[in-house]
Amino acid sequence: MEARSHTVTNQAPPLVGYDVFTCDRALSEAVARHLPAELLDGVREELRGLGRAAGSEQVREWGELANAFPPRLRTHDRYGRRIDEVDFHPSWHRLLGKAVAAGLTDAWGRPGGHVRRAAGFLVATQAEAGHGCPVSMTHAAVPALRAEPELAAVWEPLAASRVYERGLRPAAGKAGVLLGMGLTEKQGGSDLRAVATSARPLGEDGAYLLTGHKWFCSAPMSDAFLVLARAPGGPTCFLVPRVLDDGSRNAFALQRLKDKLGNRSNASAEVEFDGTTWARRVGEEGRGLRTVMGMVAATRLDCVLGSAALMRQAVAQAVHHASYRAAFGGLLADKPLMRNVLADLAVESEAATVLGMRLAAAYDSGTERDLALLRIAVPAAKYWVTKRCVPVVAEALECLGGNGYVEESGLPRLLRESPLNSVWEGAGNVQALDVLRALRTEPAALDAYLREVGEARGADPRLDRAIRGLLAELADLDGVEARARRLAERLALVLQGALLVRWAPPEVADAFCAGRLGGEAGSAFGTLPHTLDLRAVVERARPVE
Repeated sequence: MEARSHTVTNQAPPLVGYDVFTCDRALSEAVARHLPAELLDGVREELRGLGRAAGSEQVREWGELANAFPPRLRTHDRYGRRIDEVDFHPSWHRLLGKAVAAGLTDAWGRPGGHVRRAAGFLVATQAEAGHGCPVSMTHAAVPALRAEPELAAVWEPLAASRVYERGLRPAAGKAGVLLGMGLTEKQGGSDLRAVATSARPLGEDGAYLLTGHKWFCSAPMSDAFLVLARAPGGPTCFLVPRVLDDGSRNAFALQRLKDKLGNRSNASAEVEFDGTTWARRVGEEGRGLRTVMGMVAATRLDCVLGSAALMRQAVAQAVHHASYRAAFGGLLADKPLMRNVLADLAVESEAATVLGMRLAAAYDSGTERDLALLRIAVPAAKYWVTKRCVPVVAEALECLGGNGYVEESGLPRLLRESPLNSVWEGAGNVQALDVLRALRTEPAALDAYLREVGEARGADPRLDRAIRGLLAELADLDGVEARARRLAERLALVLQGALLVRWAPPEVADAFCAGRLGGEAGSAFGTLPHTLDLRAVVERARPVE
């Protein structure tokens, strides 16, 4: 019997047992907007099933366990033989099985594949973010593999499989595979041209032996990896399988696992190639940077989607808490100042979701204009959305007060995860410089961007002023490298504003334009003009069906 002094009152119930997809209005509306009508019913049903799973108590527990019991490196077996394996908690494998079965590695070969996959990735990441890494890399490897059609014919169907089959065996004997990548080196970081890993050609066509070291290799228990190495003709992309066709282990030594701030369910390793590591060339010698860039662009979009997912989950938790928690004579969500904070967070979350889904739809359309748009919009979105993730999650945690600072709330795990996507696949400066590169070398990219934001001109004077200001900044490229971050930020904000003005409810677009484009808000969240319809913005973000 519980003592009277320990009776629990005024606490929000756990946010479990709900449909993560259906309760996210911005996401479900984006799916309806970007998919052909004939696909919509079937895709909605798929995403509702994934949404119910992601919001279930069981899957949430899998995420907690996968992080509470992180992967463990085993370099040798009990007899002293080198095995280079990583042991994961069973919950990790269950999460991966759900993600693969939901088609999150299958986008490139089906109608509306990128939109439906992006939506699923947003949903699954809200249950647990770490397992999204091998899912993302497997999906993103496909464009690189297609540079070598013979390889793609073998590996692409396995990568797109709906079957997750754990364990290291020859790919030909598996129903599905996961693919990773190894690009980063100690001496180079994001400077891929500085690659020092060497590749020596063998007699057989396309086969090489690698010597070198990779500083970051994520998900090292994947079946194969796309690796950059310096061949006689220059930096070249290679496929490095963990197990060779004859069943023997490839020379792929795991030196150690990284002890990371967050993303703890996922293993990241340092990898050594000892001169006998067998690899198959992907694409032409010396064209490795071009080959891997298709993969990098796809993973950068997943960084945007992953950050949007973390923001959405943090905002859902904050709004849910404030809708039940009472203070000073009423519910927190009804207090004007808390309502302002929640609305500001909700607007940021919706802007990230709408932008990420528009970019996924650009992949599906495949038009010349949309592909050009991706060249400038992906690095700008990656720069800005991933940077907004940390303050959004931190502010959402504060909405729960001390409860949010406690591990059981789940917010600390989200906060530890929140900086990752800004670092992964090129940190902020790399993205900003990539925006400049697109502006300088690809006039079609800027033209596609301006046509995209031009669709919303005349609908909101604050957006129109922001577009004019952006054009003035683009006209003056003096000292532009030092201004690259500011330019990337403005490109992302104007694009988000244009998309919200076109597609979001008026109260959401109004709040975004006031706070992000019109200079009517302060630097902290919760400083939107009080005259806006903030109640409607908060209610829209509430995770209820």
